[in-house]
Amino acid sequence: MNINLNGRVICLVFGLIAVASTGLGGEPIIVASGQAGLAPKQPQAAVGTNGTVHLVYGVGDTVFHSRSTDKGISFDKPKEAFQVSNLAIGMRRGPRIAVTDNALVVSVIGGQLGKGRDGDLQAWRSADDGITWNGPVNVNDAAASAREGLHGMAAAADGSIWCVWLDLREKRSEVFASKSEDGGATWQENICVYRSPDGNVCECCHPSIAIGGKAVHVMFRNSLSGNRDMYVATSKDGGGTFAPAKKIGQGAWKLDACPMDGGMLATDEKGIFTTVWRRNGEVFTVASSGGKEQSLGRGEQPWTATSKKGTVTVWTTGRDGDLLTRTTGAKQTKKIDGGARDPMVASAINGEGPVIACWESKRDGQSVVLAVRIETDRSKSP
Repeated sequence: MNINLNGRVICLVFGLIAVASTGLGGEPIIVASGQAGLAPKQPQAAVGTNGTVHLVYGVGDTVFHSRSTDKGISFDKPKEAFQVSNLAIGMRRGPRIAVTDNALVVSVIGGQLGKGRDGDLQAWRSADDGITWNGPVNVNDAAASAREGLHGMAAAADGSIWCVWLDLREKRSEVFASKSEDGGATWQENICVYRSPDGNVCECCHPSIAIGGKAVHVMFRNSLSGNRDMYVATSKDGGGTFAPAKKIGQGAWKLDACPMDGGMLATDEKGIFTTVWRRNGEVFTVASSGGKEQSLGRGEQPWTATSKKGTVTVWTTGRDGDLLTRTTGAKQTKKIDGGARDPMVASAINGEGPVIACWESKRDGQSVVLAVRIETDRSKSP
């Protein structure tokens, strides 16, 4: 039976709202909407240890921030956080967000010229839950070296924050990282995580980073001998040194192009990291660098997060396709939305609280940013 409620059609099956069977904690929420130059793009979320959800996205050269104090059930009206000259956005370029107990940090890449001619990785921070913002502070210590516009950021349990990005200071794509121990106010000397013997890592795939205890894991798409495969470099001493990068999974992808699809990795409470990525038209996942790959099915643009209740992965069936999710407790893949682009999913550092997914989509001719809670249940068989 279908019921029309304020213009929304809800399907009731045996007296239960159908969305409950999809593993969602409610209906997707429209956080922001707009058309043409006012279209919201590239949403990213972070969850605090107190369950507060922070979400950011870009509109032109402006970054907006929205907050949920009820664990993702509803979101405040978005407010302008700050502006960036020639904000790099789209195709996984755009703001990243991390939250600690003392600071909220948003990282972006922008420059005076834009369009890949220059670009610095900048950090903005808020000590009052997003009411006011201070910045920018440059993260890259070589001017304009982050002009590719692709980066990742993560917070650690000790309050430190890491950024990783594709760096062009040597006129080739390399993976660099930097650490902040004061909530994004200052950043340490840059570290070269990986330099490809073939000249470049994959030029248009975003790198990602996850932290478990003292271990810092960086994932990126490499370019070696014509193959565009995923690699992980790990530092076990808090980022002082990174061990040689290791290939993820058993297969290889021979490709003379960049797939513009960087995947994601996340760590659980035991420090085990899980990776998801695309190879050709298929999404794979692996637990730790030495694990056996598992196919999640056809798709692209995957993202993953872990909580104490399990791992949640989201991906799309195409650049604008069905949004799918798979959780630790799910018996099968579930559909969240249609016409979705660049989804991501976030959880808190301590593994508590909600798991939140957000993505771009269309509604009634408007570009929208959507968010929803995803439930996990370990009691069910995977």
